[in-house]
Amino acid sequence: MLAKLKNIDIPIVIILFAFMVISTMTVYSASVDHPSIVISITKILILYAVGLISFLACSLFDYRVLLRIAPYLYGIGIVSLVAVYFFGKKIHGARGWFELPGGLTFQPAELVKLILIICVTALLAKRGGELLQIKNDLIPVCAAVLLPFILVLIQPDLGNAIIFVIILLGMLWIGNIKYTHVLLSVVIFAGLGFLLLTLYKTFHTSLYDALKGFGFSHWMDRIDTYLYPQDVTEDDSYQVKNAIRAIGSGGLEGEGYLKGTSVHSNFIPFAYSDSIFVVVGEEFGFRGSAVLLLIYFLLIYRMILISIQSTQISGAYIVVGVVSMFVFQIFENVGMMIGIMPLTGITLPFVSYGGTSLLINMLSLGLVMSVKLHQEREPELF
Repeated sequence: MLAKLKNIDIPIVIILFAFMVISTMTVYSASVDHPSIVISITKILILYAVGLISFLACSLFDYRVLLRIAPYLYGIGIVSLVAVYFFGKKIHGARGWFELPGGLTFQPAELVKLILIICVTALLAKRGGELLQIKNDLIPVCAAVLLPFILVLIQPDLGNAIIFVIILLGMLWIGNIKYTHVLLSVVIFAGLGFLLLTLYKTFHTSLYDALKGFGFSHWMDRIDTYLYPQDVTEDDSYQVKNAIRAIGSGGLEGEGYLKGTSVHSNFIPFAYSDSIFVVVGEEFGFRGSAVLLLIYFLLIYRMILISIQSTQISGAYIVVGVVSMFVFQIFENVGMMIGIMPLTGITLPFVSYGGTSLLINMLSLGLVMSVKLHQEREPELF
């Protein structure tokens, strides 16, 4: 065990401690003046301590064991998504959380992201790096992702459902999908996208009424805020407009820690979680935001190095799945706060407040580290 720890990627560990400092400062700043949310520094540090312990434990665990039990993990994930639909707690309009003792909650959709990375790796590794075939490879892999995608979509949790798709696309690409299949998929999805956009505009009112009957009308509010910002109400565009205004007011150097005007006037909804980047932009300015994005770049860079250096193809698949997940979450969270992406409930990895999100991110990074620490050659599992 100690011999393995000697090979741990020190830059990634340093980055995690940097995130702990950033998260503690920004979450405290975002909640200190909130009328109903009080998040102490002690609570944030406890969550991070649990996350770091989970990261180390997962790093020392041989990831290849998880690939052997992938079907069972998948079953657990599906059961949890079905169970939360019937027995879960409804938060912000989505029934996606289990209530735990001590006032804690657990979101199974976060865990399923990690389970999907493991299961897709197990399926792709059977090909041993050869070109993927539609019948034997693409259809089973896509079907494995489609079921949890639908279950999460109906919660409704569009953000995590999209992440499932992004993980699939990233892993299919590294899994050696044929270029002809990629080209065909691009043409099909481009055509479907154009068709759906046309139908969306044509039957906008009817679609809105239909979704409202199922409780999903807020999806269209968010899409309209992105596609037609000039036509939506002030309430619908409130979060995005205030976020852009707050980030812009930060300028180059920011307004100063604990001095963000919009954040401390509670003009930014969910500033401690989904909108945490606004706190960074307003209080630390462009420089602080650039430093945060640079730290994310270094983290992704270190993970890609681990993928390249992996002696087994299954390890490379695992890392690429985690990288795909992180890159999209970072891009989407920052993008929606500056108005270039639609508004979703996706958190900023390692910085936003959220016990389940932090735990799964730590376990995901621990899985990447496990790939680095378990490089001894042995026959592939499949």
